[in-house]
Amino acid sequence: MDETKRKWELKHSIALLRVAIGWHFLYEGIVKIYNPDWSSFGYLITAQGPLKPLFWALTDDAVIGWADTLNWMALMFVGVTLVLGFLERWGALVGMFLLALYYMAHPALPWLQQLNVEGSYWFVNKNLIELIACLVLYQFPTGQVFGLSYLFRKKHKITKTETL
Repeated sequence: MDETKRKWELKHSIALLRVAIGWHFLYEGIVKIYNPDWSSFGYLITAQGPLKPLFWALTDDAVIGWADTLNWMALMFVGVTLVLGFLERWGALVGMFLLALYYMAHPALPWLQQLNVEGSYWFVNKNLIELIACLVLYQFPTGQVFGLSYLFRKKHKITKTETL
């Protein structure tokens, strides 16, 4: 297969991954905004692992409102930046941070009973997998392939070395 075609396919595959992950984050943020009964309290109070005291502290009445608001705001930021392909490296970083928090609240450790989570596969769960995918998105931003960054990029003069 031609090397140029392989690079084109890889860039577009990563752009598709970016949009799919962005959609997931955006959907989760929107659902939390429009559900007046939603709170992160249940997720935080069932936290396990070494950071359990930190997550339990976030359930305090004085703090839980802030935790909820920052959570949906971060989800929306990640979703919008990844779907639109603008500032996607920042979106990927915030996404990695959120996913690391989610993972640390409920680490997929085989000796822990998994409470209030969708599953655990001994050390690996969906949060860890999506965190690694966000790392790929951070390393290979694709907004200039498909996204708002493509529309806003500056036209540059093609040099002799770029044509070779």
